[in-house]
Amino acid sequence: MHFQNDTDLYSVIGANIKHYREQRHLTQVQLAEQAKISLSYISKIEASGCNKSLSISVLNQIANVLDVEIIEFFKEKSTYDTNN
Repeated sequence: MHFQNDTDLYSVIGANIKHYREQRHLTQVQLAEQAKISLSYISKIEASGCNKSLSISVLNQIANVLDVEIIEFFKEKSTYDTNN
């Protein structure tokens, strides 16, 4: 995995979080509540132009709720489309 800049990195992470959230049939509200983070934070993370830095701790909380390995958030969409 190689990202040209932070915006590209955050975009991939946000898209993956949204993908796995929708796959689990969770709303942003439900994910925020279960991960114990604010709804506005989840919304910003999933926004396509997100430039908000993310802590490993927050990513871990989200991964635990979604029951995925944290590494899945860093894979580009074409990678997980063929596997899931």
